[in-house]
Amino acid sequence: MKYLRLLLFPFSLLYGLVVIVRNWCYDAGLFRSRLFDIPVISVGNLEAGGAGKSPMVEYLIRLLKNNYKPAILSRGYGRKTTGYQIASGAATAAQVGDEPAQFKHKFPDITVAVCEKRVVGIEKLKNGHDLVIMDDAYQHRAVKPGLSILLFDYNNLNKPHLLLPAGNMREPFSGRWRADMIVVSKCPETLSTVEQAKIAASIAPLPYQQLFFTAIAYQPLQDMEGNAATISLDKDTTVFLLTGIANAGPLVDYIKKHTPHVIHHNYPDHHHFSLKNITKLALEFETCAAEKKVLITTEKDAQRLGEQELLPLVKQLPVLVIPICVKFLYSEQQQFDQLVIEYVGKYREHHQLH
Repeated sequence: MKYLRLLLFPFSLLYGLVVIVRNWCYDAGLFRSRLFDIPVISVGNLEAGGAGKSPMVEYLIRLLKNNYKPAILSRGYGRKTTGYQIASGAATAAQVGDEPAQFKHKFPDITVAVCEKRVVGIEKLKNGHDLVIMDDAYQHRAVKPGLSILLFDYNNLNKPHLLLPAGNMREPFSGRWRADMIVVSKCPETLSTVEQAKIAASIAPLPYQQLFFTAIAYQPLQDMEGNAATISLDKDTTVFLLTGIANAGPLVDYIKKHTPHVIHHNYPDHHHFSLKNITKLALEFETCAAEKKVLITTEKDAQRLGEQELLPLVKQLPVLVIPICVKFLYSEQQQFDQLVIEYVGKYREHHQLH
């Protein structure tokens, strides 16, 4: 497959030219980039696919929600609606997208909105909120965020930086200069200081850019309603794993630390599970002869299991969800928190004076 993608390299050159010209137009002021009088934090990456943006957005919400009134603004990828939408407590992936639905279910008191045009979304949110966190917005140049957090997946750092469609890069690696903070996500917790230095040299952050390293912190299993699960994994457990995310490798590795028996139903990122998909999974689970078996999915995938046509079958399955959180390495959490809190605080103080 990867060799077939290399045949698309000429199209990557054309795509890259378009991206470079577009970015130049924004940098030169030919295209307008809107700066708002409210703190705006952007979380994004250079690659297509997951780099841990959702856990980072959730981390920022936990950090700020007790002292400020934040809102989350997303494009709402994969939704069946258009335009500006506010997620309700019963929001589904079809209405707002899987990640916004996840945010709303985890933080019911936080405003979660979706809009293709982020300028329109922020205009509608700014009067009732202290700040806006934009999810997956690094390439959305129409908004100039006050604080831009750029994520790199540790597992992809050594891969060729080829642009779409031959590779996975949305824009050239040089585009990292726009970030204020760079986070290398999904690192092994045993990441050595030597490797840390090598990564820092390869990313080459600019003097104004802070570099951080994080790992995935897997949380205890829950049921679909968020209640703690009563089952635990051991070497005798057979796990049926259902994923539709960009890179399920770290999750598979984590589960295999507990049991070698993993049956993985693996689908593309944001995959809309069909009745056929879930029927196949249910049949395999039912006919499995293992005495101890469990069905696990991710938080994001669980949102897409809530579609109306799937619910009758899903409710018959003992589906468990494995939440994840961000864990900072090298005692860097305090420094990261301080930079974010200082930005929000100083921005608000400055604008309250005027």
